[in-house]
Amino acid sequence: MKPWLMAQTFNTLSASTLAWALLLAGCSSVGPDYRAPDQALAAHWRNAGEAGRPAAPAALGRWWQQFGDARLNTLIDTALADNPGLLSAQARLRQARARRGLQAVQDLPQLDGGLSAARQGSHGELSSGSTHSFNASLDASWEIDLFGGQRRALEAAEANLAASQADLDATRVSLVAEIASNYFSLRSNQTRLAVARASLESREKTLQLTRWRHEARLVTPLEVNQAQSSLEQVRASIPLLQQNIEALRLALAVLLGRDVQALDALLPETPAALPDTPAALPDTPAQLAAGIPADTLRQRPDVRAAERRLAAQTAQIGVAEAARYPAFKLSGQIGIEALTPAGLLRADTLSNSVLGSLGAPLLDAGRLRRTVDIQTALRDEALQTYRSSVLQALADVEKALSAWRLGQQRLRYLQGAAGSAGEAARLALIRYQAGSIDLLSVLDTQRTQLSQDDALASARGEQLLNVVQLYKALGGGWQSEPGTPPTPATAQP
Repeated sequence: MKPWLMAQTFNTLSASTLAWALLLAGCSSVGPDYRAPDQALAAHWRNAGEAGRPAAPAALGRWWQQFGDARLNTLIDTALADNPGLLSAQARLRQARARRGLQAVQDLPQLDGGLSAARQGSHGELSSGSTHSFNASLDASWEIDLFGGQRRALEAAEANLAASQADLDATRVSLVAEIASNYFSLRSNQTRLAVARASLESREKTLQLTRWRHEARLVTPLEVNQAQSSLEQVRASIPLLQQNIEALRLALAVLLGRDVQALDALLPETPAALPDTPAALPDTPAQLAAGIPADTLRQRPDVRAAERRLAAQTAQIGVAEAARYPAFKLSGQIGIEALTPAGLLRADTLSNSVLGSLGAPLLDAGRLRRTVDIQTALRDEALQTYRSSVLQALADVEKALSAWRLGQQRLRYLQGAAGSAGEAARLALIRYQAGSIDLLSVLDTQRTQLSQDDALASARGEQLLNVVQLYKALGGGWQSEPGTPPTPATAQP
């Protein structure tokens, strides 16, 4: 269609009609305006101690790097690229973005065009031949958002998009923490396995020494059997540790989105391929930076997601409320009909129409009112879910801080106990060789040494898990999608 013809057509629209439509479109939105809930927070953590220092965002975002473990870094980077759960969360975020984009154009005018050609004819004595007709049309429609229903729906879509982003961040937090927990548990079990094998070697020496003494008629067969039993007890503990190690390796493979054979390249299975196994369990940080409670609510993705869903549900009340009010729709049509294609370019073949319609629900037996009530109740439920998420976040940090602080004390005590038990076992064996004590005393000190060394290895692993849980509770480990800033908990639509 020629530009001059389009201009002539749209000039036929009534200026007063358009002005009225635009005025109506600017009406205020019905329903409650969202305000983020106020939170009364303490100024510091009860169990923080020296851990109450602010944490640098970069350090919190990649907290696992402070351990200086290249294998752990590689495992986490691999999982962030290939974990199926994380990829699913990314797909859900793309869906939310598309829904938001779809909602953003719902209140814009819609324009459709059409072009058709027809031939009509008849046969027989009364036939007058055939005729041709050509038609071109342009249809426009616009439902004016009189009471803000579409604007409220867009608010809800934007809030849901932010919630989906926060869900993705929360998935990252959980994934990183799960990998670190399984990795440190694996290293702890490997350390315990090394302790058991060292104890087994010590028991074998004790058994050999007892046999020599038996051959020299210095001890009875009873003591030989006792030494043999003690050795077998230690040997029996090794398969269970190996089973734990294999289970943890399988769990890591699933988290990485790989099979266990592919994991071997990232994390060799045999101790011979791990020359640093005895030192593979890193020391826990002497100090941690936990910040303040207000920081945690800004950092925790699950709290941000709950707050954004509360905002979305608040907007849905306005959507339901707007459905109770009149709806105004403006439509127009431009049509051209001619007998020849060239005739479509003539101005005298043009027809146009403009129609405004106003419709309102008159009798619905209270259905729309009940819909508003439902959305209001859902908003109240979302508010309590948000409050619960805040309380849970604060409790998680307090629990993790307490576990870390008390774990540090326990670790110091076990280090002293393990050192004393090792020295006692060494002295007992010397005295046994000299004939000063019996075998039961030696076996007792060896059992104590194994117990204390195993407890120390377990405590070191548990303390590392406490650190992991603390950083997870603080919301550490998430990174935003490129170009998408995180939505703070105080954001408003």
